[in-house]
Amino acid sequence: MMNFKARLLGLAFAAADALVEVGADGCVSMALGAAPGDESAATWTGSRFSDLFKDGRQVLERACPSGPGRRSEECEALIRCIDGRVRRCRVRAFSVPELAPAISYAIAYLGPAIAEIAQEPTPLLDVPSFMIEADRLFAERPRDPDLTLSFVTLSAEAGESAEVGRMIASTLQDASIGGGGAAKLSPMHYALLRLAGDARDIAAELNEAAQREGVELNAGEVSTAIPVGAPPLCALRALRFAIESCLKDGGMAEPDKTFSQSLKQTLKEAEGFRAMVRGRDFALHYQPIVDLDARAVHHFEALARFPGDTAGPASRIHMAEELALIEGFDLAVVEKALSRMKRPGSGLLKVAVNVSAGSLASDSYVDAVLRMTAANPKDRQRLIIEITETAALADIDAANRRIAALRGSGVTVCIDDFGVGAASFTYLQRLSVDAVKIDGGFVRDLAG
Repeated sequence: MMNFKARLLGLAFAAADALVEVGADGCVSMALGAAPGDESAATWTGSRFSDLFKDGRQVLERACPSGPGRRSEECEALIRCIDGRVRRCRVRAFSVPELAPAISYAIAYLGPAIAEIAQEPTPLLDVPSFMIEADRLFAERPRDPDLTLSFVTLSAEAGESAEVGRMIASTLQDASIGGGGAAKLSPMHYALLRLAGDARDIAAELNEAAQREGVELNAGEVSTAIPVGAPPLCALRALRFAIESCLKDGGMAEPDKTFSQSLKQTLKEAEGFRAMVRGRDFALHYQPIVDLDARAVHHFEALARFPGDTAGPASRIHMAEELALIEGFDLAVVEKALSRMKRPGSGLLKVAVNVSAGSLASDSYVDAVLRMTAANPKDRQRLIIEITETAALADIDAANRRIAALRGSGVTVCIDDFGVGAASFTYLQRLSVDAVKIDGGFVRDLAG
């Protein structure tokens, strides 16, 4: 038995210089072989594994087995020496089922130790860039489900100290996922996305480093886990709300709770909206649009009204656009409008329905409208589709092709409330439509 164990150990060290076992707490529970300065790797026992490397967070992310009995991809890193230098190495991880949740790592050194070159940290993200990065990370969560959102608040600004500013950026980036998931929300508010289970006390690190520079930051940190299974768009909406609240006058005392409550409310509202669409539990009010020359009703505009909603439909529509729920609602509106057009006595009644620009992001909306009118194609000549600007068109050329398909079938398409949205003139220049409805406020502003 001893011979067999010795052989296994020999085979392992033939491919690596150090073998490390890391427990669920992220600390080294056992280490064999040599550290990068040729001292015993056993000196690492009890240390946080990520602290052994220059970019420890990235090592944990990249050398991460996908499950028990699986081996990670090999990644290169810089491992720290006790004399302050660093050494290039390759790291690979393996999850032994019998040892779970512990992870086994093999480290192979590449070349001699070198002096660490201080690098200027990448600037922290601004709020829009942070939201884009969060969107990407939330979308990738099936591969990395355990995320934590942390807010860091300073009771004093870093002032004019460039060194303190670099230290804040470096600390937050090193703790964030991929080294790029940290943002500066304001001079005194920061946010970052981290791996769940990361026990680093970021606030303490910031305070200690700032004190060495003669600055008192009095940093505080609060964190909240992002629930596994939370739809990415719901998590993103809750994050946006938490950040907006954080930036209000005086900030907020508990941004983590604000995020959690916002996410819970968003999930509730999203399910309520889906149920409302499934049950067609909304009404259409038909507003007559008059042809002033003919002094007669030209068509009726279908306006959605939700039960128990006294403030109007705008907030719910905006929520549905943010959470990619709008297409189902837009199609339900078309369905109701077509049903009204087919009632006895409707004659040649024409009806206009709104469509969010978000619904024109794929072919499915246009395909569904054409299917609904396929049995009686003449209905298309009585249907008017008005494109709203509450959501932006990501691909105008593709949207224009879909609009052309509607118009080619006989449906009238127009731009609704021109002058309200930031993209109004872009839409006017690049979308081929039959008509443009100009917003009254836009006309009044021109007259003024």
